[in-house]
Amino acid sequence: MSLPLMIFAAGKGTRMAPLTDTVPKPLIPVAGRTLLDRALDLGRAAGVGPVVVNIHHLGHQVRDHIGAQAAISDETDLLLDTGGGLRKALPLLGAGPVITMNPDVIWTGPNPIRALLAGWREDMDALLMLVPIARTHGRQGGGDFSLGPDNHLIRKGDLVYGGAQIIRPDRLEEIPETVFSLNLLWDRLIAEGRAFGLVHAGAWCDVGRPDCIPLAEELLGG
Repeated sequence: MSLPLMIFAAGKGTRMAPLTDTVPKPLIPVAGRTLLDRALDLGRAAGVGPVVVNIHHLGHQVRDHIGAQAAISDETDLLLDTGGGLRKALPLLGAGPVITMNPDVIWTGPNPIRALLAGWREDMDALLMLVPIARTHGRQGGGDFSLGPDNHLIRKGDLVYGGAQIIRPDRLEEIPETVFSLNLLWDRLIAEGRAFGLVHAGAWCDVGRPDCIPLAEELLGG
């Protein structure tokens, strides 16, 4: 199964300052390769397509870097957050389920996109890739979720959302806000028993702050 991929590359990266004063966070290198390229690598290895990348902060740099590798959803005029950003990009992604990825993380172990595709079922509206907090690096704060019977998603617990998921975006039209987080849609799907979780078998590093870069490079083996 092949699905379109949306990479969220529009954020301001304020936690990564001062590096993001001149370089957008997705273009910051970790072990010699940019975070955005690492996300694209995972998508290619899993056979996704088409790919869409949204831009805002220093978006011209991301656009130039991407070239013909992906379509661009331009949020230069207004940063829309994850929910609003995904909804704006839907004409480029097509109908049906979509994979979304945050590029500012590092994964080790199995390809998380390939694992999501293997775990996806037609009775799901969302399938989130989760990481046990004990296998996270650079994480500040506690977990986000736990899992109930049949891996139904439950708010609060010791599982961290890793920044990769498959989601059906059609119900974004029900949300009246222009700028909003996908958390709003997740809450509706959780309440209806339509959101599920999958536990990543490897390790994971948040690369949201400058001090996380050496942690990620150590995790990658150098």
